[in-house]
Amino acid sequence: MRCLKCQNKAIIELQHGPLCENHFVFYFEDKVYKTFKKYQMLAPQDKICVAVSGGKDSQTVLHLIKKYFLKNRWPAENIFALAIDEGISPYRPSTLADLKKFCKKEKIKLTIVSAQKEFGSTLDKALKKLKNAQLRPCHICGVWRRYLLNKYARKLKATKIITGHNLDDEAQATLMNLFKANVNLAAHLGPVSGVQEDTHFVQRIKPLYFCAEKETKLYSLLQKFPVHFQECPYAEEGYRAHIRNFLNDFEQKYAGTKQGIIKSYLHLLPLLKAKAKEKNSRPQACPRCGEAANAGHCKVCQINELLKNEN
Repeated sequence: MRCLKCQNKAIIELQHGPLCENHFVFYFEDKVYKTFKKYQMLAPQDKICVAVSGGKDSQTVLHLIKKYFLKNRWPAENIFALAIDEGISPYRPSTLADLKKFCKKEKIKLTIVSAQKEFGSTLDKALKKLKNAQLRPCHICGVWRRYLLNKYARKLKATKIITGHNLDDEAQATLMNLFKANVNLAAHLGPVSGVQEDTHFVQRIKPLYFCAEKETKLYSLLQKFPVHFQECPYAEEGYRAHIRNFLNDFEQKYAGTKQGIIKSYLHLLPLLKAKAKEKNSRPQACPRCGEAANAGHCKVCQINELLKNEN
C-alpha cells in the first residue's frame, strides 16, 4: 500500500485510507489534541494525575499529555503519574518495571500505591480467600483501582484524572451497560466522565476516546515505548472479555462497528445525563472510611469486611 498523503510506503490502513509512518503519527496526535480542545479537557492551571499501569495506552496518554503541555508552554511539573499495584503476580511487577523506565525517561514523577499496604491483601490472596463469595477478579480489581485512584488523586491535589481508555474500551463499556441495563452508570461515561461536580470525586477525562486500540498499539511501537504487551492473567475471566471478543468479531466482518457504537452513544449522552440529573442522587460518605458510597458502606469496605471474616 501507498500513503494517501504522500505515496510513501503505508504502515496502516484506516477507514479514510492508508498512511505512512509520519502521516500516521501526525494523524494520531492531532486526533488526541483535537479531543482535548473539543471537550475543553484541560486548563493551564490544572494539576494532572495520569492513571497508569505501564501498558501501551497509559504510556501513550502520559507521553501525549506532557507533549501537549510543553507545546502550549504550560507547566509540565503539574503532571504526575499514579499507578495501583493490585498484587497480580508476575504480571503487575513486570508492567511496573516498564512504567518506571518510561517515567524516568520522560522525567515524570511516579507514585505507586500498594493494595497490600492499603487493604492488607493482594488481589491474588483475596481471590483465594473469597473463592466462595462469587466475586470475579475484575470486579474486585475494578473496585480497588477506582477507589485508590480517586483517593490518592485527591490526596495529591489533582484537579483532573486522565485515563488511557481507548475507543475499543469505551465501545465495550457501552455495550456492557446496555446488556446489563445500567442506564444510570452509562450517563457517567463519555470523554469527560460524570454528570455533575461532586467533592467526593476528581473529574476523569479520556483523551484516547476516539483512538482505536490498534492505532494506540502502533503509536506506542513507533515511539519505542518500553511495553511488553502483556495481558492480565485474569482478563479472560471477566464479562468484558466476552464483549471484547464479540465486538472484535463484528468489527472484522463489519468495519466501523465500534465507531458506530460510540457515535450513537454520544448522541444519546445528553439525554442520559439529563435523566440522571433529574434523580439528583449524590453519593454519601462511607461511615467506615469516608470515601464515596451510594448507600451504607462503600464497595471497598464491603469487600474488606468479607476478607476480614475469612481470616
